[in-house]
Amino acid sequence: MFKVDVPLHCKTTTKTFTYIKKIKIMKASIKLTALFLLATTSLFAAVPAKALKTDATAVTFSTLASNKGIAVKAADAKSIVIIYDQYKNILRKDVLAGNTSRGYILNTLENGDYTMEVTSNKQTVKKNIHVYDEGQTKTFIVQE
Repeated sequence: MFKVDVPLHCKTTTKTFTYIKKIKIMKASIKLTALFLLATTSLFAAVPAKALKTDATAVTFSTLASNKGIAVKAADAKSIVIIYDQYKNILRKDVLAGNTSRGYILNTLENGDYTMEVTSNKQTVKKNIHVYDEGQTKTFIVQE
């Protein structure tokens, strides 16, 4: 077998090239890893969108048993009921406590248009009411 002596500078050059190749490969893998980490971090660090509350209104309207008025029930801790006439004059203003129901007799009002406004939990519900005579009895219509 022949033994060939390779000069020393050739051995280091070959080793240097292999190291440079390994470093280039390592740089590429480090870059890919960094990009992957950056992408996953930005994906999971995004602020999730808040779901809007679409709960049912906290105010319910119903007719009184005698059909002479409206009962208002508020589910929140504090609700304000205001009844206006057609000229925006306040006829009645009440504060309802939580889960309280209160009836309002409407057939004693004069004929005309009225507005009932209930504010509860930063939400306002308005109902337009028309009071009129029907034969000998006074009646009302609540418009949606």
